[in-house]
Amino acid sequence: MTQLLNDDIIEQIRDLFDGLQHPVQIMYFGSKQECDYCEDTYRLVEEVAGLSDMIALSRHDLAEDNDLAKLYNVDKAPGLVIAAREGDQITDFGVRLAGIPAGHEFTSLIQDIVIVSNRDSGLNPQTREFLKTLDNPVTLQVFVTPTCPYCPRAVVLAHQMALESPMVQAEMVEATEFQELSSRYNISGVPHTVVNGGKGNIVGAVPEANLLAEIERALVA
Repeated sequence: MTQLLNDDIIEQIRDLFDGLQHPVQIMYFGSKQECDYCEDTYRLVEEVAGLSDMIALSRHDLAEDNDLAKLYNVDKAPGLVIAAREGDQITDFGVRLAGIPAGHEFTSLIQDIVIVSNRDSGLNPQTREFLKTLDNPVTLQVFVTPTCPYCPRAVVLAHQMALESPMVQAEMVEATEFQELSSRYNISGVPHTVVNGGKGNIVGAVPEANLLAEIERALVA
């Protein structure tokens, strides 16, 4: 079977992964139903996971492992959970990807692994302080396409917030794979971040402060 990652990319990722600080668990959820990108997604993350001993990969089926999927709030295939691992203990930070992380979104996958491994969101102090005050759940869904160069910035920011707060769950959603969901939220341009099922919306890759303001607005909407 043809290797998906070329040698130059592999070398760059290996260099980056040399700095991983703590173990990471990638949980893949596929489906035996119609799922055009399931196998390609698994092959991609399998190759990535193979580049570091700090990364473990488990394979699950959305239907057959329904209880596990519900536990990790995964309802789309292909779906990925990027979690922390210490021995047999898996810690879920709410970092999700729905759809194949291809094109520019491959960057999001790699950056997610790094921030989860480092256990540090990298957010500024004001953002961290705000997220500590959350007492209601926040769901961020960042709609993207593989050809969008600005999308990874929006995805990683949402995932940084999820890492920082147990009240935040953030999911990259590949808009063309999940067209029904994209239509529901009237996604016409990407990146488009939907906050709490449409109570808030951000179009474009915005600074931390802008996303925080929209989260705050959505929580009182």
